[in-house]
Amino acid sequence: MVRVVLADDHEMVRAGFRMLLETDPEFQVVGEAAEGTQAYAVVSREKPDVLMLDISMPPGQSGMVACEEIARDMPQVKIIIVTMFAEPEYLDYTMRSGASGYLLKSASAEELHDAVRTVVGGGMYVHPKMKPIMERYLAESGSSDELLSLTPRELEILQLLAKGFTNREISERVYLSVKTVEAHRSKIYAKLHLKSRAELVDFAMKHKLLNV
Repeated sequence: MVRVVLADDHEMVRAGFRMLLETDPEFQVVGEAAEGTQAYAVVSREKPDVLMLDISMPPGQSGMVACEEIARDMPQVKIIIVTMFAEPEYLDYTMRSGASGYLLKSASAEELHDAVRTVVGGGMYVHPKMKPIMERYLAESGSSDELLSLTPRELEILQLLAKGFTNREISERVYLSVKTVEAHRSKIYAKLHLKSRAELVDFAMKHKLLNV
C-alpha cells in the first residue's frame, strides 16, 4: 500500500485527486492540507510515502517553501509537485529544491498512478507534456542561476512584491513579521542586483513568475 498526502488550497482539487488515486487499491490517501505549513504538519504526523504538493496555496506558506523544508527534514518522503503551470522555470526550481516529480493538473489517472509509482521506486517523474518544453528551455536559456540563487521564501516574496503587495500585506499573507519581510526584500535586491521595483517586476516577467 502506497500512502499519500494531498496538499492543495482547493478542496475540490484534493477530492478529485483522491478519487483518481483510490480507483487503484494500491494507493491510500492518508491526509490532506490546504497550505504549506499544514502540509509539513500532516506529513510529519502521517509519515506518507508520497506528498502531492501544489506550488501556489494562498494565503499561507507556498508549496515552494514547503517542498524545500519537507525534502530537507523528511527526505524519505517523495514529493510530487502538482500544478497547472507548465513553466520550465518552476520544474527546474522545484526539482532542485527536492521534488521527485512534476505533474500537471490535467493529468489522467494513468499518468497520476505512473508518477506515484515512479517516485516510490526511486525514480524522477516529469509530466510527458513538460519534457519537450524543458528541453527547449535548457537549450535556449542554458542556465537559471539568478532564479536558483533565491531561497523558496525569497522567491515567494519576490512574486508578491512584483504583484504590488506592500511589506505589511506580504507579512499578513505569509505569516512573517514586517521586519522579516523587509530583510528578505533586501536580500532579494542584493542577490539579483536590482535597484528598483520596476527592475524587480521586469525580472519577474522575464522568468514568468507573475502567473503564480
